[in-house]
Amino acid sequence: MPISLTDLRAWCAVPADELATHPDRRIPFRTVTDSAEMGRVAAAELLDAIIDAAEAGRSFRAIIPCGPMAWVAPFTELVRQRQVSLRHVEVFHMDECLDWQGHELPLEHPYSFRGTMQREFYDPIPDGLAVPLEQRHWLHPGNLEEVAARLAEAPADLAYGGWGQDGHVAYNQARRDPYSRITVEELLRSTARIQENNTDTIIALAQRTFGGAYQFVPPMSVTLGVKEIFGAGRVRLFSDTGAWKQTALRVALFAEPTPEYPLTVLQQHPDALLTATVATSTHPVAEHPEWDLGL
Repeated sequence: MPISLTDLRAWCAVPADELATHPDRRIPFRTVTDSAEMGRVAAAELLDAIIDAAEAGRSFRAIIPCGPMAWVAPFTELVRQRQVSLRHVEVFHMDECLDWQGHELPLEHPYSFRGTMQREFYDPIPDGLAVPLEQRHWLHPGNLEEVAARLAEAPADLAYGGWGQDGHVAYNQARRDPYSRITVEELLRSTARIQENNTDTIIALAQRTFGGAYQFVPPMSVTLGVKEIFGAGRVRLFSDTGAWKQTALRVALFAEPTPEYPLTVLQQHPDALLTATVATSTHPVAEHPEWDLGL
């Protein structure tokens, strides 16, 4: 069933400072002040998990996004300051943008996630501490089955990420093709794949990076599926993007699981947490009672 406007209005009207303790909340949630605080919190928690695994003599498998980026610089700085070895860490990059023919982008392209993460996540860490090259798994059209098989054999310990305007995680978007609707169960079983991106995803990315020039946004992507990402032992998703993510957050917290907003299926995970800045957790609907007209 599509989400009703009445329900959506009610969820969006919940004051931001009541979200974390609201009795109808379906996913654990916390608020941070701003992007800088979010970055510090995410970086520290990831590093703590890596250190805990090392002290226990275990490897550490993480699914890592290219965005939100606020945690990356604080993380690499902590690694350098504390001289933490990442030699036992195995990284699975969750998605990548593709051109209209399904080809990878040049590493210098603003939406080359591999190029960005190489420069921002790997390059700042000294070689003696860095994740070994063979333990860095870049997702691309030629290795989908291999990466999915690795994660099926040994699920990640932790998945980091964000969410999109329709609640997509990685590029697990709301599927709007009228001829191939999917159920919640099918969404949960979704695996690594190549796909066309939704129009609203392209417009959102254009507004964010290219001043609205949607012509420059890569129209296709390759992504890990919900099965691989939410199969991780812990899932931690973050957002500091403000207006773009406000409604998807409310739907995730209060709606029943629905393929219309893929983030909602995170409710079924045993160890999940959403984190958002004040700007993202605040919704403008509370300031506009006239939006009730017609409901």
